[in-house]
Amino acid sequence: MIAPIKAIIIDDEFLARKRVSNLLNDIKEIELIEECSSGKEAIKAINEKKPDLIFLDIQITDMTGFDILKELDESIMPLVIFITAFDEFALKAFDFFAFDYLLKPFKDERFFQSTNKVIELFSSNKSNSLNKKINNLLKYIENPNANFSEIKHTKLAIKANGKVSFIEKNNIKYIQASGYYAEIFTEQKKYLLRESLNSLLEQLKSFNFIRIHRSTIINTSLIKEVLYSNYGEIDVKMQDEKLFRISKTHKKEFQKKMGI
Repeated sequence: MIAPIKAIIIDDEFLARKRVSNLLNDIKEIELIEECSSGKEAIKAINEKKPDLIFLDIQITDMTGFDILKELDESIMPLVIFITAFDEFALKAFDFFAFDYLLKPFKDERFFQSTNKVIELFSSNKSNSLNKKINNLLKYIENPNANFSEIKHTKLAIKANGKVSFIEKNNIKYIQASGYYAEIFTEQKKYLLRESLNSLLEQLKSFNFIRIHRSTIINTSLIKEVLYSNYGEIDVKMQDEKLFRISKTHKKEFQKKMGI
């Protein structure tokens, strides 16, 4: 059983604060300790009460949510769930840097999904590691191009169904061509992306990926075994037991990369 997670709501709209407050009434693990309607009020409350979590509206009357965060000392930086009316394609920074965000108007289920993530995080004592993400977010706001390119190096953008998801490149197990699409497999799920394998391999070139067939790219760090047949053919077995044949065209390159 974890100690109650102390939370502050920061939003200049009374009804918006009231809705979040009402939803929190159903979550015994989170204790609402303050509601703030302005940036100055929020900074004062955070400095004095040192909450574990804040629900932060991006657009407040006297300053932005980012301005509030810039005024806080890193040692008391709470976990942040942003509340915003920005359209989804303007939210790439949040996908990279923020713990979570609620896009207005959000549904109750989406709110509870977000707060469940908070509770799981505090149960595992990993919340402190998120301070760096907030600092990176603030740097991104000041200089989007420089920081976005740095983070983009480690993540792959998947655009589908009106939103953009970002997955860690190292979490990709293998990629297979499927008509005009590429099927990207991770431990959690499969993503479908309308992009060529050549283009994806270019984005993954500094990682442990290699093309072993015209329709297949694999993560070499996730290879379990390399299997030889009596006919000089090579198969690779991945850690999830998936088996792939290496084509003659890519055989030499594979052997060189693997040192075999």
